[in-house]
Amino acid sequence: MRKGGSAHRTYSVVVFVVLASLDNVAIGLVPPLYGSIGTGFGVGEGHIALATTVMFLISAVAAIGWAYAGDRTNRKPVLIAGTAIWVAGTAWSGLAGSYPSFLASQALAAIGLGGVASVSFSVVSDLISPKRRGLVMSFWGLSQGIGTLAGTMVGGLLGADDWRRPFLITAAAGVVATVAYVITYDVPRGDSQPELRGIEYDERIHRDDLPKILARRTNVWLILQGFSAQVAFGSLVWLPILFRARAEAQGYSTQTAIVVGSVFATLFQLGGALSILGGLVGDRLQRRTPRGRALVAAVGVLSAVPFYVVLYFVPFHIDVPNGSSSGAIIGAVLTNVVTEPTVGLSLAVAVFALALTSANSPNWFALIADVNPPEHRGTVYSLGNLFNGAGRAGGNALVGVAFRGLSGAFPPPLNYAVGLAAFQFFFIPTGIMYWLASRTVARDMADTHAALATYAAIAEPRPSHPAEPDRLR
Repeated sequence: MRKGGSAHRTYSVVVFVVLASLDNVAIGLVPPLYGSIGTGFGVGEGHIALATTVMFLISAVAAIGWAYAGDRTNRKPVLIAGTAIWVAGTAWSGLAGSYPSFLASQALAAIGLGGVASVSFSVVSDLISPKRRGLVMSFWGLSQGIGTLAGTMVGGLLGADDWRRPFLITAAAGVVATVAYVITYDVPRGDSQPELRGIEYDERIHRDDLPKILARRTNVWLILQGFSAQVAFGSLVWLPILFRARAEAQGYSTQTAIVVGSVFATLFQLGGALSILGGLVGDRLQRRTPRGRALVAAVGVLSAVPFYVVLYFVPFHIDVPNGSSSGAIIGAVLTNVVTEPTVGLSLAVAVFALALTSANSPNWFALIADVNPPEHRGTVYSLGNLFNGAGRAGGNALVGVAFRGLSGAFPPPLNYAVGLAAFQFFFIPTGIMYWLASRTVARDMADTHAALATYAAIAEPRPSHPAEPDRLR
């Protein structure tokens, strides 16, 4: 495997995708184990839920510092340090002997996790040429969603008998991933930019660069859109509750209803896999107009709103064995998809709605890389991620308040349907901001490309640069 060659680059992309997935596994471990961990430490589930909240907040804030360090210095040691910290924190979580120790371990893991996503985004954007950014970023973003779901499964399955086991196994996997990362290609900053091909690019972010970042109006819209989008996405974590309530309204026991709600919520997430199509369409339209990626994201997000609303109100009837084992209930639910028209229609609407909104993610990643020079990308990503985290936390909290307020006028499950439908309208300002970004992106891209071309005109050539045929195109 020649250093910097096509095989080495492909290997590097795969390792980054695995790392992005694995750190989300660590994030997803705790929620399914709230009860078990709380019992182990003699505290309520709310105390353990606090650990998750702390992890999200610390991770989002820490990402800004990590991203600045990555944009300022050599990114490989920064990524190794971030990975080592979250691995240590995750292992400590599995060994913690008290609740304060567990809370501290989760905080430590969060500090490391904040670095992996923001810095690896900067590296991946330099590995992939602009015309393929949407497609590759869709895999990178999809891996994070898969990692979260995998974390939920790993926590629930491996932690059924011993809640500590999933943390220790995930930490061990993190060690293996770190070793695999050591031999990845240490990609030069700006390596994928056509203007910098063969050029030694030494620019780094500085403390006074924030005004320059915000002067690119596209960045402002890309950062702000995440808040309203994640308010809507944050509300979707209540989907299992909606379908559980629907099952209970049909006379099923709480235990059976919980399984039904969880299975349907998982099935509906399948639409997120279609983010690959969103990335492909964004890549193709971007070749025709600089507005392409932003318009794809805007149309996708706005078009999804009516489908989400329909999903929450479409009639829904299930036929599963009440009180049976989880396996039997899961099998019956899958059969219902084919035999019960209302179930099949609900699944189709949900998958289509999620497919439309999933066009957001890969095009957001690609747009950040398109309008920013290499030394600013990690920091812009982390600023956007901070707003994303605030919106997701807000959506998750506010929708619970809305459900309680609506319960007086609408009995369950109607209160859940009305509340969830209302929160999907937060996608509208997101779509508008993407449209506004589409109006400024051409100018911001042109300014960035011009600055890079000016730098290349006076810069020294890179000493040893891989031949063009070996590049990931």
